[in-house]
Amino acid sequence: MAEGVLSPGVNLEAFSQAIAAIQALRSSVTRVFDCLKDGMRNKETLEGREKGFVAAFQESLHSVSINLGELERLSNLVGKPSENHPLHNSGLLSLDPVQDKTPLYSQLLQAYKWSNKLQYHAGLASGLLNQQSLKRSANQMGVSAKRRPKAQPTTLVLPPQYVDDVINRIDRMFPEMSIQLSRPNGTSAMLLVTLGKVLKVIVVMRSLFIDRTIVKGYNENVYTEDGKLDIWSKSNYQVFQKVTDHATTALLHYQLPQMPDVVVRSFMTWLRSYIKLFQAPCQRCGKFLQDGLPPTWRDFRTLEAFHDTCRQ
Repeated sequence: MAEGVLSPGVNLEAFSQAIAAIQALRSSVTRVFDCLKDGMRNKETLEGREKGFVAAFQESLHSVSINLGELERLSNLVGKPSENHPLHNSGLLSLDPVQDKTPLYSQLLQAYKWSNKLQYHAGLASGLLNQQSLKRSANQMGVSAKRRPKAQPTTLVLPPQYVDDVINRIDRMFPEMSIQLSRPNGTSAMLLVTLGKVLKVIVVMRSLFIDRTIVKGYNENVYTEDGKLDIWSKSNYQVFQKVTDHATTALLHYQLPQMPDVVVRSFMTWLRSYIKLFQAPCQRCGKFLQDGLPPTWRDFRTLEAFHDTCRQ
């Protein structure tokens, strides 16, 4: 019974001998540290103490070597454990001796049980919903389907000429903002937006959908060594790193897949509010600087300036 519980491929006799070998190895290692702790004692002369210490230390190390070799021999005789458990090789995490600090295996087991329960209840709910037919008749469904307007399909691919026209219109809307459009990698557009003499923004677009923005200072280099826009390196200044984070948040806020041109125009309007990045005080505390930084947050509706902590 015990053999079936442990594993069909494990040699129990070799397993018990391996446990005893582990205990012997731990004892021999303990003697090594005890020898180092005691040091050179119980000898009258210095030479005698040194010889006694070296002899005891060599004997302890030799004992450790013998026990370690015996443990390696027995480990080959124990056999390979079965891997029929549901978490496969993740079961090896249970051998981690610091379970209190990294309880990965117990967390995996809990997640696995929760996933099984969720799948079970989802199957029950699906069966119950399939049994309960809707009260609408087929005729009513046909009438409602005819009256319901068809949703206009949205596409991520727009003609490059249309994208150029939208960017040119936005460029004319804001005289203090200049937009340079380029397509170094095919049809995807990349914008270099220069806002007065305050900052520069690199905008990576997929058709009219903005994927990424990088905000840098006006005097910072925005090009790589080969003359292309650098879309990966961050600004060297913390204030523009903060503005980059806020710009990424703005991209998540301005979302309207049916009207991507409105999204781009709204984002550029929000970005234009940074023209007074170093001149506008915080609308809550009234200060220009907090922790050495100006108000880097702009409200999405009112475009008012706030410090990052004052907007909460």
